[in-house]
Amino acid sequence: MSRRQKWLIACSVCMSLALVALFVASRIFSRRFEPYIRAQAIEYLARRFDSHVELTALRVRLPEGSSLRMLFRRGRGAMARVEGEGLSLRHRNRLDVPPMLAIRKFAFEVELGSLLENPKHVRSITLDGLEIAIPPKDQRPRFGSDADDVASGAASQVLIEKIAIGDAKLAILPADPAKAALRFDIQSLLLTPAPPGAWRYDAALTNPKPPGAIHSTGTFGPWSAGVPGDTPIAGEYTFEHADLGVFAGIAGMLQSHGSFQGTLDSLYAHGEATVPDFRLKRAGNRVTLHTQFAVLVDGTNGNTTLQPVRVTLGNTRFTTSGAVIKHEKEQRRSISLDVAMPNGNLRDVLRLAMKGTPFMEGQLALRTKIRIPPLSGSVTEKLVLDGQFEIVSGKFLRSAIQDKIDELSRRGQGQPKNGEIDEVVSGMQGAFKLDDQVIEFHSLTFRVPGAAVELRGSYDLAGDHIDFHGALKLEAKVSQTQTGWKRFVLKPVDPFFAKNGAGTFLRIKVEGNSAGPKFGLDRGSKDKPAAKSAQNGLN
Repeated sequence: MSRRQKWLIACSVCMSLALVALFVASRIFSRRFEPYIRAQAIEYLARRFDSHVELTALRVRLPEGSSLRMLFRRGRGAMARVEGEGLSLRHRNRLDVPPMLAIRKFAFEVELGSLLENPKHVRSITLDGLEIAIPPKDQRPRFGSDADDVASGAASQVLIEKIAIGDAKLAILPADPAKAALRFDIQSLLLTPAPPGAWRYDAALTNPKPPGAIHSTGTFGPWSAGVPGDTPIAGEYTFEHADLGVFAGIAGMLQSHGSFQGTLDSLYAHGEATVPDFRLKRAGNRVTLHTQFAVLVDGTNGNTTLQPVRVTLGNTRFTTSGAVIKHEKEQRRSISLDVAMPNGNLRDVLRLAMKGTPFMEGQLALRTKIRIPPLSGSVTEKLVLDGQFEIVSGKFLRSAIQDKIDELSRRGQGQPKNGEIDEVVSGMQGAFKLDDQVIEFHSLTFRVPGAAVELRGSYDLAGDHIDFHGALKLEAKVSQTQTGWKRFVLKPVDPFFAKNGAGTFLRIKVEGNSAGPKFGLDRGSKDKPAAKSAQNGLN
C-alpha cells in the first residue's frame, strides 16, 4: 500500500470520526434543549412574578431536518415548539392561598438560536385553562423593594409577540375563606406588547353578577410584582344583556359602555348605562332608566364611589352621589346615596314605585338620602329613605279622588255649588322617612284653592294602607261650606271654628288606600259642636 493510499485512508477515517462526533454532539445538543428550555421558562416566570413556580410536564418538539444543520447554524431559523401542563405560580411559595396563577395547558414557539442570547424571542404563546386568583387587599404579601426591578429585568430578557388565552377564570378572593369568591369567566383574551413593559389586550368575558357579556380593549401593565394592586390598567368596554333580575326586588336588561383608567386597586370609570325595561318586581311597571356616570372602583373588592351619577328615569332627570361599599363588620355591600331631583315628573316616580297606573301627576322636587343595607333580602324591604319633597301643579288622575279635591276647593272657597271650580291643581310638600316599606311623614301639607290640609302619619306600601291625622283649614266659615237651610243653621257656630287664622279649622283623619282614601273628622277631635254638619264638607 502506497503512502498516498495510507494518507487517503487516514483522512477518510478522521472525517468519518468527525462526522460521527458532530452527529453525536448534535443529538446531545438537541436532547439538552428540553431541560434548558424548562429551566429558562421557570427562571423567567419566577423572576418576572417574584413567585415560586411549579411545572408538571414540559415537552420540546424540535423542527424536522438535519441536526447537523441546526448545529452549524447555531439554531438560527429553527423554531422549537414547547408544550407544557400543570403550571402554577405562588407568591413566595405560599400554600395558605390558591396559586396566584395556574395554567392547565400552554404552548409556545421559540427560535433555538435565541435561547443562547438575550433577549430571547418568542413568537406566540397559547394558554388554555388559565386561572388567576387575587387575594383580599389586606392579605396580599408585600415583597422587597427590589421586586419590581427583578421583574423588569426578567421581562427585558424575553420578547413575546403575542399571547392568546382561552377558557380563563379570574377570581377575587374574599377576606372570609368560608365565602365564595367573585369569579369572572374569560372566553378569550389576546395580548400583544405595548412597550415599555405593558400589554395591549382584547378580552371577551362574562360578568358574574349581574350576568352579562363584556368586551374590553385597552392596555395592562407593567406588572407590579411587589404590589399587584398597583398594576396600571386602562381601556374601553361594552357590557350587554346584563340581567338585573338576579337581584332581589329589581329587574331589567342593562346595557353599558364607557372607559376606565387607573390601577387594579383604584380604577376610575365613566360612561353610560341604559335599562329600557327597568322595574321593581313588586310594582311591575316598566320605566326606561338611563345613567351617565363617573365612579371610582376598588377593583379588588368592588367598593364603588359615585362622583356623581346623572340619571334619567322616563322623562325625569336627577343626580345622585354616594357609595356602594362593604363595611368592616358587614358581610355584604350596602348602598348609601344622596339624591337631588329639582324638577321631576311625578308620574315617572309613581309608575316605578306602585302597581297599576299612577294616581297623580305634577312636578316633583325631591331631596333625599337613600340607604340600602347589605342586600340579603328584597330591595323594597331593605330600602331606607330620609328626605323632603314638594309637588307643584299636582292633579289626581283617578276621577273619584279628583272629584273630592274639587269639592273640597269649592267648599273651602264658600262656593259649594260652583261647577266652574273643577279640575283644580294642588300643591303638596313634606318631610318623610321610608323604612321597612312604611313611609312615615313627619309633616305633610296639602293645598288647593280655598283649603289647606296639614297632616302627620304613615303610608304602608306593602299593604297600600293610609293612616293620617291632622287639621283642615278653610278660607270659608263653616256655614259657607253648606247650602240651603244648613248654611243658616250653622251660622251661630262659625266663631267656634274660626281659629288659627282660618275661617274653619277642623281636626281630620285620612284612611283607606291610594285608590279610595276616606276623609273624615278625627274621633279624638275636641271640636264636637256641629261636627256632623261640618263633615259633609269633607266626605
